[in-house]
Amino acid sequence: MIQVIIIFIIIGLTVTVILLSPLITQKRRNHLKNRPFPPLWNSIIENNLPIYLYLSPVERRRLQGNIQVFLAEKQFIGCRGLQVTEEMKLTIASVACLLLLNQREKYFPKLRSILVYPSTYLVRETITIMLGNYVVEEKDNARLGESWSRDQLLLSWEQVQQDIYNWKDGHNVVLHEFAHQLDQEEGRTEGVPILKRSEDYRTWASVMTFEYQQLCDDVKQGKKTVMDEYGTTNPAEFFAVATETFFEKSLQLQSKHPALYELLQSYYQINTVEILNQR
Repeated sequence: MIQVIIIFIIIGLTVTVILLSPLITQKRRNHLKNRPFPPLWNSIIENNLPIYLYLSPVERRRLQGNIQVFLAEKQFIGCRGLQVTEEMKLTIASVACLLLLNQREKYFPKLRSILVYPSTYLVRETITIMLGNYVVEEKDNARLGESWSRDQLLLSWEQVQQDIYNWKDGHNVVLHEFAHQLDQEEGRTEGVPILKRSEDYRTWASVMTFEYQQLCDDVKQGKKTVMDEYGTTNPAEFFAVATETFFEKSLQLQSKHPALYELLQSYYQINTVEILNQR
């Protein structure tokens, strides 16, 4: 009888902890977001995030709060002897947290560790080639970044720096890989992040399907495109490439693909055209 009572007490405590856990997490995050933002951090971000000074005061404060939560919850690991500095962490976090200005409050929940390589790194892949009987071949592929669906994200610091100094070229490895994290949040990687309302998915599917097919057709015909042709790989890559374009080439995106720009503006809750017009 005593054992049964103890079991019920343990079960009750476990349920209580599970129910309180989100509240505890939110309280801790609110505390982190409300802490004063270190002046040194602010200076680093001013230097390394080109659009930071053009955000509204409300957006800057929101971004600062998100950065403080992000840095408290994510682990940075240097690879191939790289020593990850405070500046590196802040730079990566500030770009990644641009994607959270829509107050989703989730902070890339599956992500635990960010592995930072000094430059391009190699990944060994096994490829099956169908030649009569199939042939298995292993080869090393160069990578600048990748997002894993479980708990890790990989980046080349050299590429991160290059993207910072070429903000308007439409290429940004941090924006790209963290867009994949948003896409992977519900488990599948299909170019569809979690949306607020069920009816939003119909609009998202309609616009994204049309724009993806349009990019594929334009690339096949050799036309000049606003978005990088890597977006034709699959819908997941299209969403990541569209996100890069939205933040870096928003004027061109709005001009050539107004429906796509409007969709991403609604999702990310930031007017990048207005921001870039101030620069």
